[in-house]
Amino acid sequence: MPAVTVDNPLALPRLAPVDPVVDRPRLVTSLTTAPQGYEGEGFPVRRAFAGVDLRALDPFIHMDQMGEVEYGAGEPKGTPWHPHRGFETVTYMIDGEMAHQDSNGGGGLITNGDTQWMTAGGGILHIETPPEHLVASGGLFHGLQLWVNLPRTLKFAQPRYQDIRGSKVALLSSDDGGALLRVIAGELAGHAGPGSTHTPITIVHATLSPGASVTVPWRRDFNALAYVLGGSGTVGAKGRPFHTGQLAVLEDGDTITVTANPTQESRTPNLDVVLLGGQPIREPVAMAGPFVMNTRAEVVKAFEDFRAGRLGSIPAADGAAS
Repeated sequence: MPAVTVDNPLALPRLAPVDPVVDRPRLVTSLTTAPQGYEGEGFPVRRAFAGVDLRALDPFIHMDQMGEVEYGAGEPKGTPWHPHRGFETVTYMIDGEMAHQDSNGGGGLITNGDTQWMTAGGGILHIETPPEHLVASGGLFHGLQLWVNLPRTLKFAQPRYQDIRGSKVALLSSDDGGALLRVIAGELAGHAGPGSTHTPITIVHATLSPGASVTVPWRRDFNALAYVLGGSGTVGAKGRPFHTGQLAVLEDGDTITVTANPTQESRTPNLDVVLLGGQPIREPVAMAGPFVMNTRAEVVKAFEDFRAGRLGSIPAADGAAS
């Protein structure tokens, strides 16, 4: 970690200093530690949003840090075919490889900083698996999967797939070059990421060298979350300590400050943080398994449609129709 980097961050566009008089810094309102578990066919995850009120997360609803794990030969695992409706899945691969295929014809291989963005909308089936050569050899596996809610008016949008190469993300540097920021979706300080979103959001992966600090502008109408992929440091205007696997929820304001501790563990030489924010949808959320709707009746209908084969069919080359 990280997958996308540069030799000289100072050659990149730099964030302009914020105005401490005009721009109000955000304070931390809660700090939680992600419990560990297993997903799909048995790959390890950290449940980043566990125990956090959905109202604080809105428009995000679920996030797993997948790995970081070093697989032996024959050990890599993925997910079987499964359905989704009512939201978007964002899979960001930091290290390793993952192949995606869906019933709408989308799919591809993502690796080393790539992102796959799937809008489930009205319904889709998909599968995520490590490629055969990785299963045979084993190797490092580390990524992030985020679920982004859709408003009521877009719950049944046409499914779509975006294949976002790591080389396409917008790269920025802090003023002193101590922090590298990758804008995956939305925009930061006028620099837009490549991800096209139905719900207005921003996703940034920041890497800070030991002792470095960065303050980024953040839309006042967005919520603000900071999750530590690896390393230790502080977050927020008052420097709340946080470390690997912890999520900070921040209050209203104009800026987010993150600082890396001067000394880091050898296995995580830098502080890697994902900054997330979006415009809250503020609608009822009914979730069950792979479906995110507004009412329980809509979730029940999603299960009925899945069992009736109305969410798509598994491509013939990979098995019988579902």
